Amino acid sequence: MTGRHGGPGTLPPVPGPPFRVPRPLPLPAVLLTVLSAVVLPLLLLTAVTWQVTADGPLAEEDERLARRMREDAPPTALAEFLADLGNIEVALPVLAAALAYVWARAGRRRPPPVVLAATAAMAAVPALVAPLKALTGRPGPLGGTGYFPSGHAATAVVAYGAAALLVLSRGRARPRWLRWGRWALPAAAALVCAAVGAGLVWRGYHWPLDVLGSWCLGVPLLAGVLAASGGPARPGRPGPGGRPRPPDGS
Repeated sequence: MTGRHGGPGTLPPVPGPPFRVPRPLPLPAVLLTVLSAVVLPLLLLTAVTWQVTADGPLAEEDERLARRMREDAPPTALAEFLADLGNIEVALPVLAAALAYVWARAGRRRPPPVVLAATAAMAAVPALVAPLKALTGRPGPLGGTGYFPSGHAATAVVAYGAAALLVLSRGRARPRWLRWGRWALPAAAALVCAAVGAGLVWRGYHWPLDVLGSWCLGVPLLAGVLAASGGPARPGRPGPGGRPRPPDGS
């Protein structure tokens, strides 16, 4: 057996290691992520909850904004369709499909940590929303009480946001569409969540602050899913012989 230069006794070159251990994020980046994705949303949720329960000036402006939005609402059928995207019957199958996709590609009997984190985040939505509704007892635009925060908006944020994070999580296989999916999937999830919130206000099912409170509640839950996923996957760079190299942490 000859080596690279024709010498005896050496093995031919072999591919690199199947994966590389990702470098830990520097402490400032970790702190910035926690501040922006956990601390600030929870502080905003606290402030909004206080305004809603105290009938503060922000709550008054919120009701005026809702009335203006309903006056300029699109056709009822469209607004209803957008609001329905936050129904558990619509959002949960999307999340379930993403969970099954990631679990199948992982090739394990046990679910990967990101699958468990996304499932826990979805289960946390009713566990958090229901007590807040009972605590605030906010009247709805069409009557009744218990409208803050919006369960439909929270369901949409966690279901569609977690689905995007799941598909983009670091895994063994990296489809080619991942190059554009890294940006398109989160953008699409954010657009759907915004459409659900607008539809809920247009149809008179919620006030804008109900939707904002749900977003503030959902972002920290998604931060947990992102942490469990190891961050979004990166398409592999071409290696020797044109073979793609696995990204860090795959």
